[in-house]
Amino acid sequence: MDIKLKKYSHGITTKIIVFLMMITCFTGAIQAAVKLDIHNNFEIVFEDNYLHSQSFLWENDALVSGLSRLIKEYKSEEHILNGGTVSEDELRSEEEDLYLSYSENSKSYNPNLGEAENYEKFKEEYGDRISQAKDRLVKDDLREFHSLLQRIKEVKDPLYYATDGVNVYKNSTQTEKGQFKTYPAYMVFEGYSREIYPKEIDKDNYFYWGNTEELDPKDQAVFVAFTEKFLNNKEKEWQENKASATKGYYQLIGFFTGFILLFLYLIIVTGRKSFKDQEVHLHAVDKLYVDINIFLFSGLTVIWVAMMDSVGFTNMDKAVIPITIPISAAGFTLILSLVRHIKSRTFFKHTLIYKFFLMLFKFVRDIYENGNIAVKTVLIVIGYPILIALTFFMFPITLGLAAWFSLRRIKSFNAIKEGVERIMDGDIHHSIDVGGKGEFSKLAANINGITDGLKKAVDNELKSERLKTELITNVSHDIRTPLTSIITYVDLLKTEKDPAKVAEYVEVLDQKSQRLKILTDDLFEAAKASSGNIPVQLERIDIGSLINQGLGEVSDKIEEQGLEFRFNYPTEKVYIHADGKLLWRSIENVLSNIFKYALKGSRVYIDIEDVGNEILLTFKNISAYELNISANELMERFKRGDESRSSQGSGLGLSIAESLTDIQKGKFTIQIDGDLFKTMIYMPKYKNDQE
Repeated sequence: MDIKLKKYSHGITTKIIVFLMMITCFTGAIQAAVKLDIHNNFEIVFEDNYLHSQSFLWENDALVSGLSRLIKEYKSEEHILNGGTVSEDELRSEEEDLYLSYSENSKSYNPNLGEAENYEKFKEEYGDRISQAKDRLVKDDLREFHSLLQRIKEVKDPLYYATDGVNVYKNSTQTEKGQFKTYPAYMVFEGYSREIYPKEIDKDNYFYWGNTEELDPKDQAVFVAFTEKFLNNKEKEWQENKASATKGYYQLIGFFTGFILLFLYLIIVTGRKSFKDQEVHLHAVDKLYVDINIFLFSGLTVIWVAMMDSVGFTNMDKAVIPITIPISAAGFTLILSLVRHIKSRTFFKHTLIYKFFLMLFKFVRDIYENGNIAVKTVLIVIGYPILIALTFFMFPITLGLAAWFSLRRIKSFNAIKEGVERIMDGDIHHSIDVGGKGEFSKLAANINGITDGLKKAVDNELKSERLKTELITNVSHDIRTPLTSIITYVDLLKTEKDPAKVAEYVEVLDQKSQRLKILTDDLFEAAKASSGNIPVQLERIDIGSLINQGLGEVSDKIEEQGLEFRFNYPTEKVYIHADGKLLWRSIENVLSNIFKYALKGSRVYIDIEDVGNEILLTFKNISAYELNISANELMERFKRGDESRSSQGSGLGLSIAESLTDIQKGKFTIQIDGDLFKTMIYMPKYKNDQE
C-alpha cells in the first residue's frame, strides 16, 4: 500500500489531474464571487429581515435625502431663479477667480494702487462676467433641481410627503403625520426629532438618513410610509435574493476551500518524486528567469482584469469561465515554477537582475582590488558608457545602479567632510563611520586614528595639568609646614635667653630642616626619574640575594613597627637584567611605603616568581589607613594612603619607584583589594647572551 501511495502521490498523471481540478475550483470560486457581486450583495447572507437589511436602507436613503434637499435647499424653481440657492461663499469664490484673472490679464490693474481701489475697478470692468458667473450657478442648481424632482416623481411607493411650509412634494393625499403613522412601517422627520417604526430600522449603522437632522423645526418636515403590499413584495424579493446569495456564498466557500487544498498539495509535491525525495527536479518552464516569470504573471493578471472589464458588469458571470480557465492555467504554471525555485533555493540566483549585479560586482571588485584610485576612476569613466551600450535594453537599471553607487560615494565623502569639520570645531570624540571597504573607508580610518592620537594627547595634557595643579598644592602644603615651624623657632631663638630652651629649639629646627631636606630631595629625585636623565648600568642581579641583603639593612625599622616579614622565593637562584642601585632604590621606596602605612603588628609578604621572560617581585601588606582611592590615583605624585596627609611621607615614593623601574625596562603596578595593598615589580629575566 505504501509503495502504491509513493507511486501515485507524486506521479505526473496525478499532478496533472490535481492541477486541472485546482483550475476548475479556482474558476468556480471566481464565478461564484462575481455572481454574488452582480446579483446580490454579500451582506445579505448575514442579514435577518428586509427592514434591517442594507438593501432597505440603500433604497430609501436616496428618497429621504432627495426630499430633504428639495425642501431645505432648492424649495422651488422660483426660489432658484431668484438666486436663493447661490450662497455668498460660492459668489465670493467666483469673484476671487475672476479677480485673479483680472490682476494677471487686465491693463486696468495697477499694482501701485491699494487692493480696495483695484477691486472697485475690477467690479466695474468685470461686472458682466460676475453676473454671468452667478447665472451659471443658478442654471446648474436649476438643472440639478429638475433632475432630482424627476427622480422623486417616479417613486410611486413608498408614500411620501415633504414640505417647507410653502412648497409641498408628495405622491399621496395624506398630509398629516398621524396618517403616515398608521402604516406598518414609517419614518417621520420633523424639526430636530425623528420617529421611525419598526425600531430595528433606526438601530442600523449603515446610514444617518441623509441630512434630516438639520430640518428647520418651524415648518420643514419629511414623512415616508410603507404600505403592507409594498413591504410584502419587497420582503419576498429580498428572501429570493438572500436564498440565491446564500447558495452562491456556499459555492464560493466550497470552491475556494477545494482550490486551497489542491493548491497546497501541488506546492508540496511539485519538484519531488516522493515524500522522501530531497532533490528538486526542475522542468523546462523553470529555465525561464524568475523576474521574467513574475513579469509574465503580472501581465496575465492585467490581461484578465482588462478582458473581464471589457465584457461589461452584467455579462461578467458568463465570461468568467472562458476567460479565467486559460489565463489561470498559465498563471498557476508560472507560480508553481516559482515554488520549485524557492525549494531549490534558486529564487534570487535565477534572475536576470542577480546575474547582472553579480557581473557588475565582480567588475567593480576587480577594479578596486587591482588599481589605485586614479586607475579606478579611469576604468569607471571608460567602463560605464560601454556597460550602458551593452545593456541598453535595461538602461533604467544600469542608470539606477550608477546613481546608487555615486550616492554611496557622495555620502561617504560628506560623512568624512562633516566629520573633519566637527573635529576641527573641537569634537575630538567624534568617530567617522563610512562602512564598507575602499579608499574612503581607509581615509576615514586614518582620520579616526589621528583623532584617537589627538584625544590621547589631550587626555595626557589634561592629566599633566591636573598633576601640576596638585603638585603646586601639595608641595606648597608639605614644604610650608616645616618652613613655618623653622621661621617660628628662629623668631623664638632671637629673644630666648635660657640655654635649655635654646637647645630644645635648635633640636626642633634640626628636625624640621631635615624634613624639608627630605621633601626637597624627593622632589628632585622624582623630577629626575621622570625625565629619564639617570645613568643606567644593566647587569646580572641575583634578586633573592638583593632582597635578603636589603631586609637585613632595615631590620631595625621592621622591629620598630612590629611587622613580620615572610619572604618566599624559588629554590634555584633567579637572575634579572637590571641596575642594582636603581632597583634597590625602587624596592627601598616600596619598603618605606610599607613602614609608613602598614598596620602595626601585621604580616608583610614578599614573593619572587618566574613568569616566563620576566621575574615578578610582589609585596603585600595590610594598610593601617582606609584605602578609599583607586590604584591609578595612588600612583599619581603626592598621593598618600591617608588623605588627611598627617603621615610623614611626601607622596612621591611610589611614583619614583615606577619611574626608576620603567627606565630599567621593567613594569611597576599596584593593586588594592579592601585593606590589602599589593605592589608588583616585573623585571626582565637575565639571559646568557645579555652582557
